[in-house]
Amino acid sequence: MAKVCQITGRKRMVGNNVSHSKRRTKRIFALNLKTKKFWSEAEQRFITLKVTCKGMKTIEKLGVDAAVKEAQSKGYINLV
Repeated sequence: MAKVCQITGRKRMVGNNVSHSKRRTKRIFALNLKTKKFWSEAEQRFITLKVTCKGMKTIEKLGVDAAVKEAQSKGYINLV
């Protein structure tokens, strides 16, 4: 599975390392991804998601069911 947050849709970013002499070499900015289980009241079961810390804050704010529904409508996730 790709390194993408299933709630926010965030992906890794590409940038440059810049040395003291201003030489630029490519680097990546990786996500702080965690695999976490959330309890879904609507389905009465645990849902395992790969989320960033920002995604966890979104789930706490909206609730897991609303956040998953919003992510499905945006196409970030497809649960059965």
